Amino acid sequence: MQIPLFHTVVAWILKKRKYQIDMFLDFPEDTQKEVLFHLLSTAKDTQIGRKYHFESIKNYKTFNERVPIQQYETIEPLIERSRRGEQNIFWPEKIQWFAKSSGTTNAKSKFIPVSDEAIEDCHFKAGKDMLCLYINNNEDTELFKGKGLRLGGSSAVYEDNDTYFGDLSAIIIENMPFWADFSSAPSQKTALMGEWETKMDAIIQETIHEDITSLAGVPSWMLVLLKKVLDVTGKDNILEVWPNLEVFFHGGVNFHPYREQYKKLIPSDKFQYYETYNASEGFFAIQDKNNRDELLLMLDYGIFYEFIPMEEYNGENSNAIPLSEVELHKNYALVITTNSGLWRYLIGDTVKFTSLSPYRIKITGRTKHFINAFGEELIIENAEEALKVACAKTNAEILDYTAAPIFMDGNNKGAHEWMIEFKIAPENIKVFTKVLDSHLQQINSDYEAKRYLNLTLSLPKVHQAPKGIFYEWLKRNNKLGGQHKVPRLRNDRDLMEDILQVKKEILNTFELDEPTVNE
Repeated sequence: MQIPLFHTVVAWILKKRKYQIDMFLDFPEDTQKEVLFHLLSTAKDTQIGRKYHFESIKNYKTFNERVPIQQYETIEPLIERSRRGEQNIFWPEKIQWFAKSSGTTNAKSKFIPVSDEAIEDCHFKAGKDMLCLYINNNEDTELFKGKGLRLGGSSAVYEDNDTYFGDLSAIIIENMPFWADFSSAPSQKTALMGEWETKMDAIIQETIHEDITSLAGVPSWMLVLLKKVLDVTGKDNILEVWPNLEVFFHGGVNFHPYREQYKKLIPSDKFQYYETYNASEGFFAIQDKNNRDELLLMLDYGIFYEFIPMEEYNGENSNAIPLSEVELHKNYALVITTNSGLWRYLIGDTVKFTSLSPYRIKITGRTKHFINAFGEELIIENAEEALKVACAKTNAEILDYTAAPIFMDGNNKGAHEWMIEFKIAPENIKVFTKVLDSHLQQINSDYEAKRYLNLTLSLPKVHQAPKGIFYEWLKRNNKLGGQHKVPRLRNDRDLMEDILQVKKEILNTFELDEPTVNE
């Protein structure tokens, strides 16, 4: 098929999907009700379905009362039985694929079931919807006249007991429909290479002479790739390599710390950034408007959503509410029931609603990604906003960071310790620290109360990390790849102590002076 014809046909197909999206925008609660009862009906004869008598559940109230909220640790024995080949436990069709995830707060590997129905009706559907929403907002797009560069995680797939596991990106690539492979780069063979650094070099060699019109991947890892592209080609910016590049579809981490770096790499006011919210457990939301920082909650992917107000959060013992009862600008833990057999699964993410008609959200962090060692309840959203302000006021740029508590010891008060790798370091780290601290107090009253007169919390301790420290930590822990990222906030010191050790070894190896630390 010639490229212009392919572009026309695919654009026409994707635009038709917009009418179906408009249906769930007009009837969101009805759509979610239909999803729930389809899931219950489909799974009524599974072991879980019989245990909780799915057949007799006729309304949401009964579903809420009868089926418990569960975390991974609770359902792990069922998943392990499924991985050993036992079927019809939590979903009637054979579960052949399991997305391996280390999580972001737990080093232990998780194996998330991914059914064929979820691949087709959730992940692939979302991929098409991402393109659909983009081309409906950009009528003059020439996206399909070139290829999309996809950068997945560590994409090797492994077999175990006649089931397969790997990063979700590997599962998607293995099952990719022909039309997506036709319009994508690199080749499937290269995309499925297991060794990350070798794969990066192969991707560059395959794509630098292609007409790349879009990028898709995690911002931190895509940034590494793009910088390598410039090193290899000797070009000053990415548009000199791919002049028809027009959009970056990104997700996985907050984009704000990377935005200015991307603007320098891709110097065009017309270039678009489209955010997505997907995970091993499902694809949940997509940016549906140009130049917006909120995401449209996708309601017809075979996922039923519930929400736990964070002020009432108590893990599996929490009380959840349906979509129809959520409120604006309130922080909720996300609970999902899916067409892969996850029943009232507490995924660990937190969101808030910016709009109720239609339902749009922002990702605010993790239920376990916070610092609350002293009652300060510092969440990712607070940290990202304060860092953004501190960077703006000190002309700094951040590549990566993590933070942890310093626990009280004798007469020593508590504090927060930050390890920050800068692309452009502030002239004065003490000024940066004071701005960071001041803005955290402005946006978080609990933090402000603990910082009052240094009664509980002292001024944060901020390290200017050596270049490449987080990359080295990821490499040492076999976490290189798009599915892995450095935990931003930890309520313990395990990660911070690891990073401090890496820092010490880097400084000793290269006989460097200790980077500045505020006192």
